[in-house]
Amino acid sequence: MAPGEFDPSIHQQLGRLVEGMEGLKDSIRRMEDQSRRSEDKAAESRAVVHRRLDEMVDRVGDVEQTVALVKDDVTDMKPVTDDMKRLRLMGTGALATMGFAAMAVGVTFADALKRLGDFFIGR
Repeated sequence: MAPGEFDPSIHQQLGRLVEGMEGLKDSIRRMEDQSRRSEDKAAESRAVVHRRLDEMVDRVGDVEQTVALVKDDVTDMKPVTDDMKRLRLMGTGALATMGFAAMAVGVTFADALKRLGDFFIGR
């Protein structure tokens, strides 16, 4: 074939080649769009995770402060509780002592009444 001759098969092949290149460009464009959308979704997801993590950090900080306050309150209450235990033990001991004393007074009073009764009855 001479340089000036027209060969339709070459033009046909060039047309298919151009069409294939356009198809490749479209595929690459779609892949780029998908990649961009995927990156956007991943960025949104990471933002949600970071926001939740920040919320958890705040909540843990609040819990730590509350625990510290409760610990201080318990430390302040411990001496009072110990005093109350001591007073309860002292009260129990005092009640036991008063019980024995009342029993002794009762027995003495009963014996005194018996002796008075014996004296008046004449035994």
